[in-house]
Amino acid sequence: MHGEYKVPGGKLVVVDLEIEDDRIARFRLAGDFFLEPDSALDDINAAVNGLPVESDATVIANAVRGALPDGAQLLGFSPEAVGTAVRRALVTAPGWRDFDWEIVHDDAVSPRMNLALDEVLTSRVGEGRRRPTLRIWEWNESAVVIGSFQSYRNEVDPEGAATHGFDVVRRISGGGAMLMAAGQIITYSLYVPASLVAGMTFADSYAFLDDWVLQALRSLGIDAVYQPLNDIASPTGKIGGAAQKRLANGGVLHHATLSYDIDGQVMTEVLRIGREKLSDKGTTSAAKRVDPLRSQTGLERAEIIERFKDTFRSLTDAETGSISADEYADAEALVESKFATEAWLHRVP
Repeated sequence: MHGEYKVPGGKLVVVDLEIEDDRIARFRLAGDFFLEPDSALDDINAAVNGLPVESDATVIANAVRGALPDGAQLLGFSPEAVGTAVRRALVTAPGWRDFDWEIVHDDAVSPRMNLALDEVLTSRVGEGRRRPTLRIWEWNESAVVIGSFQSYRNEVDPEGAATHGFDVVRRISGGGAMLMAAGQIITYSLYVPASLVAGMTFADSYAFLDDWVLQALRSLGIDAVYQPLNDIASPTGKIGGAAQKRLANGGVLHHATLSYDIDGQVMTEVLRIGREKLSDKGTTSAAKRVDPLRSQTGLERAEIIERFKDTFRSLTDAETGSISADEYADAEALVESKFATEAWLHRVP
């Protein structure tokens, strides 16, 4: 069995193994990482050999860590990365290029329609009725999008939202509120089969599914890094955040919002950003928490999006696609039955 795991921001970890009597046998680790001393490679191999095949990534990582000699240096990978690669080998998880991808960047629709499309397209990928897809959002009005489990009254100032022309909608994924001012952010969604992230912890899948955008940002001169669980940041501040929803049919939705040119004062007047949340992020100003892409690159929003698409295409061989008429129709029906209803918006009062 063969498994690979590219550490976000790090190196490629490759494992080969066999199974004998429900245990891992003839395990071999390889990759383009750095490891000192050389003999630590044999220690890692010995630690994994003999482990039960049902061992999860944490158990495998702990075995590797316990076998490392004092002072061992792992550069570009970690014991957890070895555990993930082993689990991916055991479930024969595919990689990015094992799928037939498409990129969708269609005309602007309402925020509610964007949210409905996320559910429809994720479901279709899970059912095998659509290719795995990267979709770039465009929208025709400003909105506050709150997470599935957030309290409406705790997160949004209705008067501030009305004053600044922000509608309020709720998405199907968890996480925090995002301010979707027209032309001021870049939002994308990935619709992928669960097999792409098989063998990964939920936390690892976040970094894995956003590694391509880190590469795109770095190509623009931004020293982008991933901060667990779901933030994309640079040395000068947070750039954006991601969220996920996994459907029972095997479809996985992963979407992220990056700030292009945000008005920090408006943010504080529309969102109820508490002092505890700000202090947890190490700052006293909401405006300082987010560092927009415009100030870091000097590029137009459309130029940055094109770099994103080019980077994704280079890594996946994705083709240009579009949303079908029946997918739009399904999403419109879902807007009416769910996303436009007061029951959904106030499901958590």
